[in-house]
Amino acid sequence: MNTRRKILVTLGAGLFAAPICSRGQSQTKVWRIGFLGPNSAVSNSDRMDALRAALRELGYVDGRNLVIESRWADSEFDRLPKLAAELVRLKVDVILTAGTPAIRAAKNATATIPIVMVTSGDPVSLGFVASLSRPGGNITGSSNFSPELSAKRIELMKEAFPSAQRIGVIFNPDNSINDRNLPVMEQTAKTLNLTISKFEVRGPEDLKGIYAALVKQRVDAIVLPDDDFITANQSRIIDVGDKQRLPSVGRADFAQAGGTIGYSVNILDLYRRSAIFVDKIIKGAKPADLPVEQPLRFDYVVNLKAAKQIGVNIPATVLVQANTVIQ
Repeated sequence: MNTRRKILVTLGAGLFAAPICSRGQSQTKVWRIGFLGPNSAVSNSDRMDALRAALRELGYVDGRNLVIESRWADSEFDRLPKLAAELVRLKVDVILTAGTPAIRAAKNATATIPIVMVTSGDPVSLGFVASLSRPGGNITGSSNFSPELSAKRIELMKEAFPSAQRIGVIFNPDNSINDRNLPVMEQTAKTLNLTISKFEVRGPEDLKGIYAALVKQRVDAIVLPDDDFITANQSRIIDVGDKQRLPSVGRADFAQAGGTIGYSVNILDLYRRSAIFVDKIIKGAKPADLPVEQPLRFDYVVNLKAAKQIGVNIPATVLVQANTVIQ
């Protein structure tokens, strides 16, 4: 073979080899993130949008180097263990989840896949982590002060509606965070010389009888604890309150949906911050070494429009404290 032919053969081999090498170098790891949701995709669309946006800012683009496998229980908490098991079988790299029933289902499903709590009412007392500073195990994320916030709503109700004496608390007994929420709410009510009437709801059918139960107990206002089932059915509870012309206090999104007052952590901020946990874990951090974060942003919403519709006044001292007033 003459020298010119050798050169051409060598060049040709290089041309064919280069794309193979290039393809190997350009291949990007596709991370699989599982999301276990206690409610519905529709009711959580804005939160998932916030999560995806935060992940994009960190370089994770859904459909390019990221796949989010979502499983939704539609407020049927007994479905959560099966859905968690599905995510484990998919061998996702991280599981994100929110709320006590979903976190417990994820925890029971795997001790090896990292779990990020987007929101958790009281992760230490519920046994999800050993401590906030050193979680241990495979779980970390954010705590949202659920018992403290639930009690705070009792205080806000009394400040906004000082004539109220009997408070109706609607809750789901199947959500174990209420084992922590209710005693703190009752203690706060006792301090303020208020009486609490508790109304259990386990499903949409139970909500049908709430109106008659509230009338029978002659409640003056409704106060809601942090509860995923309540959040998913807040529009029905708002309708009940409107029919009885009862002021109501719940989370911030509750007031934005038509309740009278809302106070809670900024949920969208917690979803955005969960992306930071995912990024750290993907880069090699262990959940056991990532401290559980406490919320930095809170929302206090007063819905004056809703108050006017049921014929109640909101004191000016309350309005000046709110960071959002719906006219």
